[in-house]
Order: sequence, then structure tokens, then C-alpha cells
Amino acid sequence: MSWTPGSWRTFPIKQQPTYTDQEALKAVEKELSSYPPLIFAGEARNLKEKLAAAGRGEAFLLQGGDCAESFSDFNAQSIKNLFKLMLQMNMVLMYSTGKPVVKVGRIAGQFAKPRSADFEEIDGVKLPSYRGDIINSIEFSEEARIPKPENMIKAYNQSAATLNLLRAFSRGGMADLKKVHQWNLDFIKDNPLGQKYHELSDKIDSAMKFMSACGLTSDNMPQLQQTTVYTSHEALLLNYEEALTRLDSETGEYYDCSAHMLWIGDRTRDLNEAHIEYFRGIANPIGCKVGPSMGEDELIALIDALNPKNEEGRLNLIVRMGADKIGEYFPKLLKRVRDEKRNVVWSCDPMHGNVEKSSTGFKTRDFANILSEVEQFFAIHKEMGTVGAGIHLEMTGNDVTECTGSTSCAITEEGLASRYHTQCDPRLNASQALELAFMLSDTIE
Repeated sequence: MSWTPGSWRTFPIKQQPTYTDQEALKAVEKELSSYPPLIFAGEARNLKEKLAAAGRGEAFLLQGGDCAESFSDFNAQSIKNLFKLMLQMNMVLMYSTGKPVVKVGRIAGQFAKPRSADFEEIDGVKLPSYRGDIINSIEFSEEARIPKPENMIKAYNQSAATLNLLRAFSRGGMADLKKVHQWNLDFIKDNPLGQKYHELSDKIDSAMKFMSACGLTSDNMPQLQQTTVYTSHEALLLNYEEALTRLDSETGEYYDCSAHMLWIGDRTRDLNEAHIEYFRGIANPIGCKVGPSMGEDELIALIDALNPKNEEGRLNLIVRMGADKIGEYFPKLLKRVRDEKRNVVWSCDPMHGNVEKSSTGFKTRDFANILSEVEQFFAIHKEMGTVGAGIHLEMTGNDVTECTGSTSCAITEEGLASRYHTQCDPRLNASQALELAFMLSDTIE
């Protein structure tokens, strides 16, 4: 079948807003389509090559960031904290494995969220669900929950500003390995985890001094003072994605220039629906969530639809089963893909299958379950002789209290209310994410 950036519009679609003003929607789409791309095709191709290396076990994929980005909480400090956290996790993983780490943020575009119900009810008042700031507002009022097309313009502008800052951090000296101690976030410096990172930093300092004595410094080796953080988000709102789709003059292929990598959620991966139709035509590296409801035949059909040329680095399968289900459902899917020799990048999302409601009413995730799913994921790969290529986390560099447990900060159910700031789902805070990175450094080979 022929494909165009807008061919998805003739297919059934889930998890979309109903815009009441269609003329306003068309005007916003037209305006966005005239804006500069947020990324360029060559960057997406570079990421594809790095993901191919991760799929072969030659690198490790670290993907993480906000559950849902916010217009109101947008600030430079939060971006800086996430950047520092990714650098810390990168150092822990790279030092222990000897492999390069591919850093992909859930950032600069993660504004739309799928919901389990179209409506929510509070005290007898029923309103449309909050679907992310790119669509409507989190405030519980009739006006706030009306989908507004102009939110797409604001999402684009915030994404552009975020990308600008990330590139400045990556190239402007913050990533210099001489500053490895400075990446330790203030609120974890004094706990045992911060001390463990400090000890690792001392080892890296010693290695840097040795290299300097050999004439290799950050002044003459850009690799020691610069890094790359790619961007990604769930491409849920296809009106926005189509408007930022561009034809690459070098290759003649279409790229979604809203992010380097896009993924399809577990709720919108139907083979006969709009999201699969849109994704099959873009040349970016792409992902798809794989939950416990995925069947073996369905997975093979999905791989063939999204990666018909069986290219390395093209398709990242993001496994999100839950700690109590991954051992039952994942091995048979992995075996089938292995036996049929499909080239995919396997990563573990230990967040979305482990959501629970606390006794205090907050949505949360228990850190022990997150660790368990990660450990099982890599153990299953080891048993199958396949490659667990990476990790996909909802996390923040801020000192929030949204997930219970962990030895580094020991958040209780009663303590969730202290700093519970997420727009949607609970995130690991910086201490918990760094603790997970140290655990991974002992787990992966």
C-alpha cells in the first residue's frame, strides 16, 4: 500500500482527542508544518546505528525521563537535573561494562498520554480525562479539559527550548569528564549512594590523570568533554507528528522531525489501525511497547509491518510486563523472535507493568518490583543466549517522592505525599534511578 504522512487518517484510531473546532485544528497543523524541524535526519540515522550496536550487545541503551512533560513546571533546573542524572547513570554503566551508553531522553516532546478511560469522575462530577498538556489541562474543570489545538504550538516551542538547552549542556562543557564530581546532585551527595558515586568519580579522576600524562586531555579529545543525548517520546497525537514530518533531501525518506526516536504504546499497537500505519512510513528508529497481552504471531506480524527489511537498529521492542508476569509471558515471545531471526533491539520498561494504588490513595510503584522485573529481563536473555540491550525508565533528576522503597531513600506509603509532583504516573527520583544503575552494573555483561 502507498504511504504518505497523512495516510493514517483513513484508519481507525484510539486514544485521540475530539477537537470541537476543526478549522482551528487545521490552522495549527498548517502553521506547524511550516516550522523548522526539531531534529534533522542525520541525527536520527546516527541513533539508528548506535541502537544497532546495542542490539548486538556492543553498547547499552539508557532511555529515561518524565512520564509527561508539563507546561507549568517547565524550567532550566529540571532539565539540568535530568541531564546530570543521565550523565551519572552513564558513568556507572560505562565504567562497569566497558561499553558505550546510548542516552535517549523521554524529553522535548513527551506531552501526550494514553488513558485507561475517556472520562474521570470526582465527587459526582464527570469530565473528559486529562490527556497531557499538548491536548488539555490537568485542572479538573470543564474549560480546562477541552482539547485545544493551539497547545501543539506551545509543545513545539517548549520542545525547541529544551533541545537548545540539552545541546548547550552536551557541547558547552558540562559533560566534560573533568567535572564528573559536579554531576552528583546536591540532595544525594551525603547519603550512602552519593558516597558510592563519589568513590567511582575518584577512580575516573585517576584514569583522567593517567590519560593526561599520556597527552590525552579534554582539550585535544572532544570525546572527553562532549556527549550526545537523543530525544524520544510516545508519538500518540498523530496530528502533531504529521505536521513535523519532513522529506529528507539526502535519502528521499520521510522522517518525523519532532524527535530522534518515537514509540508506539501498548494501547495503540493494533496492526490495522492508524499508529502502525504512520510508523511504518517514517525512517526514524522506532519503538513499540510489548505487554503481557501480546501474542507470538501478533508480535512477528508487528515486527514485519514496522521493520520489513529486517534492519538492525530500526525497531526497539520495549518489554513492559510487570514483575509478576514477565517470567510467564516474555520467554516464549523472545524465543519466537530469536528462532525466526528478526533483528530487534530489546529493552526493559519495568515501570508500566508495576503500577499500584497505595493505601494513602496515591498511584505508586514499588522499587522492589521494578528491580525484580529488570533482573528477570536480563536473566531470561542470558538463558536464551540473546541480548538485553537496555532500559526504559520514567524518572526525574528532582527529589520527588512517587515510588516507594529503595535503600537509598526508603520512601514509605505515608511519605508519598511529601513531594508527589508527577503529571500522570509515578517516577523514580534521582537516588532511586542511580541505585538502579549500580544494580544494573552488577547484572549486565
